[in-house]
Amino acid sequence: MSQLDLGILGNGSFSALVDDHGRIVWCCLPRFDGDPVFSSLLAGEGEPEHGFFDVVLEGCVSSEQRYLRNTAILVTTLRDGQGGAIEITDHAPRFRDRQRIYRPLMTVRQVRPVAGDPRVQVRLRPATNYGARRAPTTHGSNHIRYVLDDTTIRLTTNAPVNYILEERPFVLEETIDFVLGPDESLETAVATFARRSFEETRSYWFEWARTLSIPFEWQGAVIRSAITLKLCNFEETGAVVAAMTTSIPEAAGTERNWDYRYCWLRDAYFTLDALNRLGATRTMEGFLRYIENLVRASEGGHLQPVYGVTQEARLTERTVDLPGFRGHGPVRVGNQAHEHIQNDVYGSVVLSATQAFF
Repeated sequence: MSQLDLGILGNGSFSALVDDHGRIVWCCLPRFDGDPVFSSLLAGEGEPEHGFFDVVLEGCVSSEQRYLRNTAILVTTLRDGQGGAIEITDHAPRFRDRQRIYRPLMTVRQVRPVAGDPRVQVRLRPATNYGARRAPTTHGSNHIRYVLDDTTIRLTTNAPVNYILEERPFVLEETIDFVLGPDESLETAVATFARRSFEETRSYWFEWARTLSIPFEWQGAVIRSAITLKLCNFEETGAVVAAMTTSIPEAAGTERNWDYRYCWLRDAYFTLDALNRLGATRTMEGFLRYIENLVRASEGGHLQPVYGVTQEARLTERTVDLPGFRGHGPVRVGNQAHEHIQNDVYGSVVLSATQAFF
């Protein structure tokens, strides 16, 4: 059954949501409002047919999940009834490389045995066109290609490829690595890449958290909230989205299910104020530039309540055939609010601009 106790992965280019058993249940590519490669979060009740990526521990009886302190790296521990345990470490690479921030459309997953002789089953089932069908595959000796409607993604791994294709259980004797991203070959061995990416990403988040201005009390909660806010930032343009998901119902059975993967100007002041207080200056400045570009591009000074992450003004709303979260549809793509007149947005923009002077 779908639930909302979810961990967040991201790097400023995309995001993914992971449930408490390590299943990736939501991930849109190539950006926050893209077609979800993993869409099982909105697949209704029961076991989904596709739209997820998980590592199933045979006989699993318990799970624990945590972030590595002051990072966006997620660790899920699964335990079976025979004393076996595995640890799944997930991250989206983000670090400085060649004098720029490296933030690819990529998820790195490392799975290691912790205790006993755990037996696992890897199930990777990307979907396309909002869960309409499972992506067809081609494969080589160390990779599997998943052909989507608009792009192709590649899994590179040191696990047996045929075990993944056939979803065949096997004993996990050593760490296995999965790099899921663009359809490109890695320049190094997958284990080397995964290890370096983990270490560099961890160092990046440590350094970023260290620069924040945070109160003496509740530091852990404030840092975690700051990281989550940063993960809502589409760094290329500076936009900050209201949410990473669409159509999570406001209340069961109401059909008040909206697509919030966009930028609402009425939220801008509060977001910028929080970023300013945190000392997250670059993220704040990027969002201010995004708003400035919207204002300069507006026709006759008219501002909409909501825009896309690359300043799209037209966000035509439609419904798709996903069942919805726990079966509570409809699932909407786009948001009709772009046609609304909400005059409070002008005040929000003016207040947002004041953050440049404090």
